[in-house]
Amino acid sequence: MNKILFFSFLFIQLLINGQTSERSLASRNWQFKNSKENKWLTATVPGTAHLDLMNNNMIPDPYKDENEKKVQWVENEDWDYQTQFTVSATELENQHIDLVFDGLDTFAEIYLNGKLLKKTDNMFRKWTIPVKPYVKQGENILHVKFKSAVNVGKELAKKIPFTLPESPRSFVRKAQYQFGWDWGPRLVTAGIWKDVRLSFWNQAKLEAVKIEQVKITDKKAELDIHTEIFTEKGGKYTVAVNGNAHTFSLKQGLNTILVPYQIQNPRLWQPNGWGEPNLYNIKISIQKEIKLICEKTERIGLRTVELVQDKDAKGKSFYFKVNGQPMYAKGTNWIPGDSFSPRITKEKYRKLIRDCKEAHMNMIRIWGGGIYEDDEFYKACDENGILVWQDFMFAGSFYPADENFQKNVELEVKDQIERLQNHPSLALWCGNNEIDEAIVNWGYQKQFKYSKEDSVQVWKDYKTIFHEVIPDAIKKYATADKQLYWQSSPSIGWGHKESLTEGDSHYWGVWWGEQPFEIYNEKVPRFASEYGFQGMPTLETTKSMFSGKPDLSLQNPVIKAHEKHSRGWEIIENYMKRDYIVPKDFVKYNYVSQLLQARGMQIAIEAHRRAKPYNMGTLYWQLNDCWPVVSWSSIDYLGNWKALHYQVKRSFEAMAVLVEKKKKHMMFTF
Repeated sequence: MNKILFFSFLFIQLLINGQTSERSLASRNWQFKNSKENKWLTATVPGTAHLDLMNNNMIPDPYKDENEKKVQWVENEDWDYQTQFTVSATELENQHIDLVFDGLDTFAEIYLNGKLLKKTDNMFRKWTIPVKPYVKQGENILHVKFKSAVNVGKELAKKIPFTLPESPRSFVRKAQYQFGWDWGPRLVTAGIWKDVRLSFWNQAKLEAVKIEQVKITDKKAELDIHTEIFTEKGGKYTVAVNGNAHTFSLKQGLNTILVPYQIQNPRLWQPNGWGEPNLYNIKISIQKEIKLICEKTERIGLRTVELVQDKDAKGKSFYFKVNGQPMYAKGTNWIPGDSFSPRITKEKYRKLIRDCKEAHMNMIRIWGGGIYEDDEFYKACDENGILVWQDFMFAGSFYPADENFQKNVELEVKDQIERLQNHPSLALWCGNNEIDEAIVNWGYQKQFKYSKEDSVQVWKDYKTIFHEVIPDAIKKYATADKQLYWQSSPSIGWGHKESLTEGDSHYWGVWWGEQPFEIYNEKVPRFASEYGFQGMPTLETTKSMFSGKPDLSLQNPVIKAHEKHSRGWEIIENYMKRDYIVPKDFVKYNYVSQLLQARGMQIAIEAHRRAKPYNMGTLYWQLNDCWPVVSWSSIDYLGNWKALHYQVKRSFEAMAVLVEKKKKHMMFTF
């Protein structure tokens, strides 16, 4: 009996020792401090320096009152973080131990037990560091030192002979909206903004899993499972997909293998309004003899997406064909749900996506000045039938293209493709937001007194990043069915007539151009990927701007500070005078501003839908907010629907009666 127990125990240990395992370090007792000081304070990981300072009562909440002004010093400081963790003798027996940071914001030095292991320079990359030679049994000290992104960016800016607009943010691979936008505060963060963990592995590990849909019919879906496997030693390994085993002879080091897999009688993933967004679990495992070494499960949907651009008598079409059928895109633009992204909860993601589904949307564009969103965002889109137009994180400026920047961007693209491409919601990769237009239309060259050579260099750098580096990386790292790429949104600026006859359009004749809402009936593009008008948030959210008793007055400096557009109040009032009696009472003014916003967007959406199939998509700006603010959003920071979202729900109905008064007729749109 004792022998049986001994060998049973040995067998179990063999199985355990063959497997990979992970241990999060986020829950450890983290501390942080200003690098100039000696006193350590309690910190939270994932988090940011601003949040930790708030939790230690070192700064006021920048969302309240006019406190944003009081916290600007934070961006100019360097911040240190540290924790201690224990490694057991058993854990040290693993062949490999990796330290994995899913996100570091942004310029950091990583020390383990006093040894400098890595310097980082990109908020959007994953950092995996082999640490077995540096960890020890017992207590270990992990220390991460963050440099001010603003100060580093200024130093990088000195290396080129002319000024880039929005400098220094253009030089810093971090969320661009943190530097301030016309709907958001300037809160340039630093910190460990995603999970950090130890990864223990033996013999082999899965580096990446990419699932390609080769052919789909009513009877069968043919998939190719592309896997990257790193092995400690060469030899025979078994790779199984949902239990279907295949044997491979793998060499030591990195191996790229393909495993075919079929699904009989497949159920397609359908966009919202077309049917169910059916999903399948694909489980990939690696075994060596009797040992399960590692496994990973991907959740996929079976669907096809094409971007159709056919020449016609009026220009060139622009629409998405999903599962072989043209789809009219109804949706919105997404910005980060908080200026401090680590505190966006799973529940907040899911509520906002459910709100999109309830409003009959089928597409969201992730705007290029924010972040590549958390996995929970894409899962929610998968489950609710919402397609994602994914910008890469470049927006409204010029960007450098030196060798280091190019390589950094390529690896950023690689990390995000490998993380996101298996989501069925992912429809399109887009290079940037409004950079082509900024170069052509915004007059920066004149403003900054560029020479002819400077202007040529700007365009050359633009083409290097968005016509070469990014599309080449997509081809290199994405499967063939996930390589749809569009260089810039919009493709042509709204002041040019071609912006209405081909490509996607950001039409800002309303608001920025101060044209009447009725101009939307004339300025109808092939695909409207951005347009909008501001309205106030709900009274609940307006009151949340105050730390004390709210003083609800348009003259109140707190309320004025929560409107980031320099002429926002003036533009709202000018439009309001055209269609309404302007209320003097604040509560009524708040309500009428929302009605005004809803009316403008109703005219736009319904003009677009009436023009089908000339127009095949309408994505208004914007769905959500990152703090309590007067903005273009249809849902305010606290998650309340503004009048606009209720109107969007009506205007996006599957069957809607759309009345065009000028022509005195009604039209049914499906």
